[in-house]
Amino acid sequence: MNTDYDKLLNSRVVDMKPSGIRRFFDMAAHMQGVISLGVGEPDFKTPWAIREAAIDTLKKGRTCYTANSGLIELRQEIAKYIKDTVHTDYDPEHEILVTVGGSEAIDLAVRAIVSPGDEVLVCEPSFVCYSPIVTMMGGKPVPLVTKVEDEFRLTAEALKAAITDRTRLLILPYPNNPTGAIMRREDLEAIAEVLRGTDIFVISDEIYSELTYSGKHCSIVELADMRERTVLINGFSKAFAMTGWRLGFAACPEGIMKHMLKLHQYCIMSSPTTSQYAAITALRECLEDTQRMKEEYDARRRLVVNGFNKLGLTCFEPQGAFYVFPCIKSTGLSSEEFCERLINSKKVAVVPGGAFGDCGEGFIRVSYAYSVSHLKEALKRIGEFLAEIRNQESGMRN
Repeated sequence: MNTDYDKLLNSRVVDMKPSGIRRFFDMAAHMQGVISLGVGEPDFKTPWAIREAAIDTLKKGRTCYTANSGLIELRQEIAKYIKDTVHTDYDPEHEILVTVGGSEAIDLAVRAIVSPGDEVLVCEPSFVCYSPIVTMMGGKPVPLVTKVEDEFRLTAEALKAAITDRTRLLILPYPNNPTGAIMRREDLEAIAEVLRGTDIFVISDEIYSELTYSGKHCSIVELADMRERTVLINGFSKAFAMTGWRLGFAACPEGIMKHMLKLHQYCIMSSPTTSQYAAITALRECLEDTQRMKEEYDARRRLVVNGFNKLGLTCFEPQGAFYVFPCIKSTGLSSEEFCERLINSKKVAVVPGGAFGDCGEGFIRVSYAYSVSHLKEALKRIGEFLAEIRNQESGMRN
């Protein structure tokens, strides 16, 4: 029997596009000699103290389920961390939830807040998961286009113009993936002023908060009246090089959290026990490690930005995360064409900007969470690729 599954399965899932990031990652995985700058994964090993804590936990047989919200010791450390970094108090008993990565926290927050027909404002370019999750809930993602001339920051004017009587949620992902943009306090104050007097919630995805190179990271929860309407999301994957440990967290008022917790109880039960014990050590002992990693990322950031600018691909200088977002419009190629030709001819994998929203067309995302030697070789190959393109164009004109 030939079954057409697409006609029988959930149409929202069937119509969903696969991740544009994973496509080029998968291409790279099946080619020899590829330098992949496509995935946002630190090349540092998880600090040894964290790994040792996990090993010790296993030796002691601490392998049972934890409380649904996570180990209370970990939630207490998370509360202290938030207080120390963004100067905001959360009750570890009722306002903090340990999740399977920041991704689960985003999913839970959207599902707790969004009803069918609600509009959700999504800053773009941005990480690929937000709009599909909103669509799965029957909500309507509304892109908030950020521009390079604004340093890819969300402006109060753009936000105000996009709000309707159906707007339920704003997703604010800063420091930003893919652009590396940050929001300064004065930017957030202007955003907060627009939101005051509305019933609009905020998801503030701050997974790259520790990787802020210009000044100090500021969270919208620090501002007057914003904690009460915001779900703060963060995690351990980027700052502590713990991607495979799959551990994140959410912090928000109990009135929101109790509903996120119900979803977490039914779908996940509890986050990985070993990872939770390791995360306690991360917060207690390894913040200096995150600082050392940030300093290395900063050096790589300057190398890559200067490299692309020298190659003639104008590159906005990112102030957070570990990505650059150079403009490739001068090549005459679409982002998809550029990336496909680059990986096939020079074996360098980067991600087309269109994967992060339509406004990302004409850009590519390049991760510098890789060794300096890899970055230098990749820039060399990209330079050769650009020279070939320009020579071809010159030959056609002649």
